[in-house]
Amino acid sequence: MTGTSRRGEHPGGAAQLLRLPGEDRALSPYTGYTRAHWEAAADGLVRAAWRWATPGGALLDLPGRPSVSGVRSDGLEGYARTFLAAAFRVAGAGGEDPYGLLGRYADGLAAGTLHPGREDAESWPEILDHGVGGQPMVESASVALGLRLTRPWLWDRLDDGVRNRAEAWLRGALRHTPAPNNWYLFPLTVAGFLESVGRGDAETARAVERGLGLLESWYRGDGWYADGEGRAFDHYNGWALHLYPVLHAHLADDTAMLARYGERLREHLRGYSSLFGADGAPVYFGRSLAYRFAAGAAVGAGAVTGYTPLAPGVSRRLLSGCLRHFLDRGTVDRQVGLLTPGWYGPHPPTLQSYSGPASPYWASKAFVALLAGPEHPLWTTVEGAGPVEGPDRVLALPGPGLLVQTTGADGVARLHNHGSDAVAPWTGDTAAGSDPLYGRFAYSTATGPTAEGNAPDNHLAVEVAGAASVRCRIRPLGAGGGEGWGWAASAHRPVFPAGRPLPPDLEVVSVTVAYGRYELRVHRVTGLPPGARLRLTGWATGPDQPLTSQLHGLSGWAGPDEVRAPAGTAFTPWAVLPRLTAGPVEAGGAPRVLVALASLTGIEAPAQLAGAAEVLHADAEGVSVRWAPEGVGAVTRIAFDPLAVGHDPVPPPPD
Repeated sequence: MTGTSRRGEHPGGAAQLLRLPGEDRALSPYTGYTRAHWEAAADGLVRAAWRWATPGGALLDLPGRPSVSGVRSDGLEGYARTFLAAAFRVAGAGGEDPYGLLGRYADGLAAGTLHPGREDAESWPEILDHGVGGQPMVESASVALGLRLTRPWLWDRLDDGVRNRAEAWLRGALRHTPAPNNWYLFPLTVAGFLESVGRGDAETARAVERGLGLLESWYRGDGWYADGEGRAFDHYNGWALHLYPVLHAHLADDTAMLARYGERLREHLRGYSSLFGADGAPVYFGRSLAYRFAAGAAVGAGAVTGYTPLAPGVSRRLLSGCLRHFLDRGTVDRQVGLLTPGWYGPHPPTLQSYSGPASPYWASKAFVALLAGPEHPLWTTVEGAGPVEGPDRVLALPGPGLLVQTTGADGVARLHNHGSDAVAPWTGDTAAGSDPLYGRFAYSTATGPTAEGNAPDNHLAVEVAGAASVRCRIRPLGAGGGEGWGWAASAHRPVFPAGRPLPPDLEVVSVTVAYGRYELRVHRVTGLPPGARLRLTGWATGPDQPLTSQLHGLSGWAGPDEVRAPAGTAFTPWAVLPRLTAGPVEAGGAPRVLVALASLTGIEAPAQLAGAAEVLHADAEGVSVRWAPEGVGAVTRIAFDPLAVGHDPVPPPPD
């Protein structure tokens, strides 16, 4: 069953709105963007936000729906996150500040720290524990990093009273409890700044030691950190878990520390750099996606420090491609020049409860690239093709349990998720904990998950008495591959809405094998109660997207159809997705093994999946599939107990 849709370009008014210079297609043949475009974008975004500053400049009260932290915290967020963009821009230009932005931030710092916690026009909220007013701790890191970057032009020119008040406010981050995840890097960043200006002590040393120690415990290999004690792997790796320690070491000129965390960043970028489409889009996966082009922060940090596997022209192609992708597609409100809360334009399903009007300005982290000065190869080398623009590629990342699949013909990158979830290790599995941004089997740079309340895309649902299951906690079972192919596998227990008992032995073991543009999706389901049905969905696409979504049953499936998602995705206001159905299950309790082939492609008139592969064998012990595209005849073999996946490039000789 196939769903087809088209997505056109959205050339907007960003160039005029942000006063961007003309394109330079000689230096930047892929994007037309140069360092001057980055400086102009930073200047334009910051200056537009200052239209909503309080008289003293301490709070930037941007218009829009407040976050759960309240409007005062949101106002601090506006100050801190735009300050970070201004700091990268000014520091990278050696102090050049054509619009006098640092003077405004100096005034705001003085006003905001005069009476912290007061309910007046300027005062910043105090930094408290996470969950009881802790959001200012997040913003303290941006304030501290901005002050560290701009020290010669801002901090060193303040009077002692303002410096002392700023230190007192910042130390609240060292004395209160962060959220049990990347938040521990915020006190680290505050402490690093205080130490850099001669205000370090045992308290700052403890914050640095604690943050780096926890970071060690979260490292899972392949350049990926878990965001805390659970298994959340997403863009926070780039714009937080790598960025803060690498910048801390870089700014402190600590070569040993930088080598340790820089080498992990280099390894991270080997896989992460493939998660950008040819159109510049990052893969839509995980929380806080309203930060958009902050997805390029790790690429920029790698280029600035030298810890990157990417050539300078490739780094700039990824960075500028990502920035331009969003600026050209409605990310900046054409009326007021502010970043909108969403993906392209406003999009509520992209947001979290902590998202406020200024939250999107964590996109400022992409401007870390400006720390590479004008003569740096990042800006002087001709742009090169990105990883997705080369041959088809499949890359397994066993550490986080992810599988990356890219196709050069359409420039689409896909991420198959067999290891990342949003379930805290100390909580139970409940349907209330399901999250479309983590629970689906696949994500891409051209599609987003359907909204809650609509049919879920890329999902295997067990239906019992009319109630459909969700996928919450994921147990990775391995990942690997070889030349031109790869696999990843996981297990999960289907979770049902409240009041529905969970069959005690119900379990799904899932294997994805990527090969060219094809995705072999194999599921073994055990413990099914009588009468249960199984449903598998594919990629969700809309009528305005130049994409084809295909899903074909190879074994165990019947009843192909398609289902609509009227709420659409972040990429399209309305979507449709292919679906397969199996069941109802008869009494007996035997495991069900189901095999399907899926594809998401942007090539014109793709061939149907029916002739792409055939099942040679499928039962509770394992599955064998022969691939037919272009007459290759390779065979993939999957064994379940113990799990093993093999791939023969040519068929074995007959018995």
